[in-house]
Amino acid sequence: MRRGFARERLGWLGLAALVAGAGAPYALAAAAGLRLAPAAELSALNPGCIPLFVAAIAWAFAGESAPTAQRAGLALIVTGAVLLIAANAASPGEAWTSSRLFGAMLSLLAALMWAVFTVVMRRADLNPLHAAALVSTGSLVIYLPVYLAWRGAALAEVPLVDLATQAVFHGVLVTVVSLLLYGRALVLLGAARGAAFASLVPALSALIAIPLLGEWPSATDWLAIVLIGAGVYLASGGPMARSMNTSH
Repeated sequence: MRRGFARERLGWLGLAALVAGAGAPYALAAAAGLRLAPAAELSALNPGCIPLFVAAIAWAFAGESAPTAQRAGLALIVTGAVLLIAANAASPGEAWTSSRLFGAMLSLLAALMWAVFTVVMRRADLNPLHAAALVSTGSLVIYLPVYLAWRGAALAEVPLVDLATQAVFHGVLVTVVSLLLYGRALVLLGAARGAAFASLVPALSALIAIPLLGEWPSATDWLAIVLIGAGVYLASGGPMARSMNTSH
């Protein structure tokens, strides 16, 4: 309330892009995709493609060309994501269907929406806390009335423990804390470098699944994890990346 809607920096279109790109519309697109396609596949498509979309938007609308190391990093990220998708698609019982393809398209749409949010926030030079407040409040205004009118009565049937878990995880950690940290990363690193770290999601998911679920990555998964990790390192501007850019 104190800082307002930042329309002098965003305009109404920029504000709408900010809320849609990281708020309720993004979450709906990502969640709808998860209902139609395997999670392992979409974890590569959504976060894995965000830095690629950020670089494409920056080039298309601002004429920003990616340095050599960043282009190499993006290529490694895409290669690793494709490997994860291919390995998942080739597993027994998995076949491409129209619903699965639509789920993949929704996941790519979600990645594009988050990339738009990333570029808009960075170019508007918004304070991370202000950006998180705009996204959360905007989502509340446009989504909560619709949901309460459509499915509000269903909340009474959900166990209190489940409601509390979702409220803490999605309502505080994901929507506020992670958005705040991501915004701070964009301030420190820039849009392209900050977004590169989102590509670590599929790799980290595979690693966390080892102790929590007892699921060991295959040889192809390990290769994809290494490629994505190396790609994030180069795209985010590590020392080796800086030396590559200098040499070119």
